[in-house]
Amino acid sequence: MKNMLKNKVVGIVAFAFLALFSLQASYAGDIETVSFKSLDGKAMLVAYMFTPEGPGPYPAVVMMHGRSGVYSSLANGVYDEEKISARHKAWGRFWAERGYAALLVDSFGPRGYPEGFKKYSYEERPSELNEVTIRPLDAYAALNYLRSRPEIVPDRIGLQGWSNGGSATLSTIADSAPGITDPDPLKGFRAAISFYPGCGLKGKYDDYYKPYAPVLLFAASDDEEVSPNACVNLAQRGKSSGGDIDIFVYKEAQHSFDNPSKKVQAVEANRTATADAQRKAEDFFRTHLEAGLPKWTAASVSHIDLLR
Repeated sequence: MKNMLKNKVVGIVAFAFLALFSLQASYAGDIETVSFKSLDGKAMLVAYMFTPEGPGPYPAVVMMHGRSGVYSSLANGVYDEEKISARHKAWGRFWAERGYAALLVDSFGPRGYPEGFKKYSYEERPSELNEVTIRPLDAYAALNYLRSRPEIVPDRIGLQGWSNGGSATLSTIADSAPGITDPDPLKGFRAAISFYPGCGLKGKYDDYYKPYAPVLLFAASDDEEVSPNACVNLAQRGKSSGGDIDIFVYKEAQHSFDNPSKKVQAVEANRTATADAQRKAEDFFRTHLEAGLPKWTAASVSHIDLLR
């Protein structure tokens, strides 16, 4: 089993740490606020679009927030593009600077929980925010929305999530995910990246898990919120079932290691994990969203319909 899994524990001694997400490139600068219904039609979602300069067409990334929600802890009751958290802004700009449109979906705010949830509050979270059965419907609604935009290449869309959103990402990309009737990268997401997710996934995939598209999973050995070992086990099941999934466990890094706050980045393991994950994420999407893909045709990509 071990030979089937690229389980890489990464400990990197950095000679210098470049400022987080500091590369300068073409980014339009404005954040567009958009809205669309969740795939089951029960929520009108809000999302925030980061767009490269120029007319496109661009590949795109759907971004799924974690348990704290989309917004800064200093939002003070104002929930809009100005109050997006530093991490989400950093990643949105990161992708836009590299030629991708990035769509950050707010799953919690439209359902009445804009401030998200504190640590260790898992049992308190309402069922309408379920990361296994509900949030995948938000991800596929975002996919449909992006495919309606003329500046987006409709079959070059990836998925990225953090923590609870990382769990939602793993659920979304499963071949038995809610919201998709035909698990195929041409009809769904091309690839997915999951940062420090909870990999228990409510027990749904304890016996069988297979992603229908390539997955890159980042975990932290010193994660105080979720178990990295559970993610190693999930990746093993994904590999055993024939899925394309790689996991990297960063030695001594913590949960939310890519948060750009001074406190988090003061920990060397977090800084080095951030730099390495950033590089790997860019290479991963460059490979799966840009290089060597079949040419899109209208017949090959269509809107995702809810599995009823």
